[in-house]
Formats: sequence, structure tokens, C-alpha cells
Amino acid sequence: MNKTKAKSGTPFLTDIETLRTRARKNLGDGGITASYQGDVKKAIEILQTVLATEIVCVLRYTMHAVAATGISSDGVKEEFDEHAREEAEHAREVAERINQLGGKPDFNPKGLESRAASQYGKAENLVDMIEDNLIAERIAVDHYRELIRYFGDKDPGTRKMLEDILVKEEEHANDMHDLLVAHEGKPMLRP
Repeated sequence: MNKTKAKSGTPFLTDIETLRTRARKNLGDGGITASYQGDVKKAIEILQTVLATEIVCVLRYTMHAVAATGISSDGVKEEFDEHAREEAEHAREVAERINQLGGKPDFNPKGLESRAASQYGKAENLVDMIEDNLIAERIAVDHYRELIRYFGDKDPGTRKMLEDILVKEEEHANDMHDLLVAHEGKPMLRP
């Protein structure tokens, strides 16, 4: 079978023998094949910031789950714990992707917050904790949307992973918004 050409004249299907030959070459590159169109080094660098962001979120949510007090804090603590678990899952996914791209995930706590898009925060009370988490989620949502556009078709594996994480981050932001409304007693979203 020969390469089939699209209307533009560029091939879009490769014959099986060519695929087999390419697969045998450069085995040390793992899943990064000749068809990868992104900049691997830049992708790893970007994903290191995503990893740091997720780790900071795990730490912040965990601290808030432990430190939250007040008459209505039990449900909020449970929400913080759930989000911490989900952020830890995101961190693991991102670390695995860095590994797949041939990098070494940076879990070093030194400089962690400076590598992250979000901040740890200094909340003293329940409402401030909810606000810190809502701000962090909004930062993550915007950051991941930008990254999804950046990776586009050049790195669909990374893009898909970030799209899946984005859905959860949007859910987290909505959860924090709902908690904030419940604890402040006033609607925040405009109709």
C-alpha cells in the first residue's frame, strides 16, 4: 500500500511497512516517535510547572482540611479532602506524562511554590480558605486552557490529559464558589 495523499498533496496515511520500520528505529525514544510534532524539552518544562501547581494544590487543600474549624466546617473539610485526593491524582498523571516524554518529574519541595502557577496561601478562617482555593482553581482553569491551546495538535496526548484535568478543575472552582456562597449567604454568580 502506498501513501495516500490528501487533496493538498500531503500524505495522511503511511504504509504498514514504513510504520514497522520506523517503530524499530530509535527504540530508546520510547513513545516519542518521528510523528511527534511538539518540542519535547519545552513540553517537559511546561509540565514541570503543572506538576508543581498540582502539588501545591494538594498541600493547600490538605492543610485546609486539617485546619478548618467552625460550626459548619465538617462538610467543607470533606470537600477539601476530596479535592486534595483529586489534585494528587492529577499530579501523578502529569508526572507519568513527563516520564513518557523522557523527562524526570521534579518533586523537589525546594522552590515548589515558585514553580507553581497557584499559591499555597495564608488563610486564617474558613471563608478565607474557600476563597484561596477558588482563586487557585480559577488560576488553574485559565492556565490549563492556555496550555491546551499551546499543545493543540502538536501533542494530542498531553492536550487530552490537560483537557481531562481541566474538567475537574472547573468542577473544583464551582464547588468552591458554591461553598463561598453558602458561607457568605449571598449569591456571587451573575445571571
